[in-house]
Amino acid sequence: MKEVFITDVAAFLPNKPVTNNEIEKYLGVVNNISTQIKKIVLRSNAIDTRYYAIDLKTGMPSHTNAQITAEAVRELKPYEGFILNDIECLCCGTTSPDQLIPGHGLMVHGELKSGPCEVVSTTSACISGMTAMKYAYMNVALGLVKNAIATGSEVMSAFIRAGFYDGVGQNKEVLSKKDEMLPFDSSFLRWMLSDGAGAVFLTPERVPGRLALKIDWIEEVSFAGEYETCMYAGASKNEDGIIKGWREYPSQLEAVKDGAFLVHQDIKLLSSVGGIVSVEKTLPLIIKKHSLSASQIDWLLPHYSSNYFRPVYYDHLKKFGFEIPYEKWFTNLSYKGNTGSASIYIILEELFRSGKLKKGHKLLCFIPESARFSTCYMLLTVV
Repeated sequence: MKEVFITDVAAFLPNKPVTNNEIEKYLGVVNNISTQIKKIVLRSNAIDTRYYAIDLKTGMPSHTNAQITAEAVRELKPYEGFILNDIECLCCGTTSPDQLIPGHGLMVHGELKSGPCEVVSTTSACISGMTAMKYAYMNVALGLVKNAIATGSEVMSAFIRAGFYDGVGQNKEVLSKKDEMLPFDSSFLRWMLSDGAGAVFLTPERVPGRLALKIDWIEEVSFAGEYETCMYAGASKNEDGIIKGWREYPSQLEAVKDGAFLVHQDIKLLSSVGGIVSVEKTLPLIIKKHSLSASQIDWLLPHYSSNYFRPVYYDHLKKFGFEIPYEKWFTNLSYKGNTGSASIYIILEELFRSGKLKKGHKLLCFIPESARFSTCYMLLTVV
């Protein structure tokens, strides 16, 4: 197999930063969501600004997911004279495609208007950007293509605009007669999710004198066989933990009334097993396979949805004997938001251009996904 290098990283965040006080100016107001939920969630997640692909004047989308992904790809400058027609493989991952069919990658290719190439779409939640990365990595490593671009992107604001809550709850028991609150599992996510896209260029050929990141390995592990669904959209969850997809309803209207098209998170399940799965169950497999140790790591790039989980993951790593001090952690959650599958790309892009990386540095990327408990780890070496 060939060595594979990331020779450029790019990111695109739509429009201007949105402060906590401006959130509902963009998303609109949902009257039956308690303002107390907003205060609690924002205090816990410690996100100060984020980005939305929403036109402030109209409240309607300003960009599609395909468009912001294409913008990130256009920002890539892996070598002098690079043009989009040079792309041999385009791999695009997202939780929030603009449509069911065609695949997200094909829509990005259409936005780029570039020449013929192999296109792959991957979907899940936070690790979908990494499944795209791994396909691109394997394609280059096997010598099947000379280069590949991988992307992660989200336009989650499309799910959390006020209009998407209209009519929801008519089939649900009201949780609070005073506030007529919607269920917490969907309403709290309005203050958690945001938009953005990132892209990387992968190739076996380095450009002399330019920073590059060698991909040592990418490992993804799913525990869906052991745990029920935790985060979902396009479905509802029965009391027995079984998911009911939107097509199982008598009509689309019934699915809308039941909130099936909102994004839901089973908070109790996430809190009880999230850290255990992503660290204590996944990390031993990776340590055994790659002889990995905490002392090797110069930078930990963790994706987490809320600052609430920062000490949770730290404590799990410490308990497991894989403690990495906070001064080695690099994240931009507080000012670039939780962008799901795009987060690791957006984190990596900022560190890549920060001037902090030195030859030989080891970067451990950590991407847990709560949808049905999958986790990805990636090790990079600065060259």
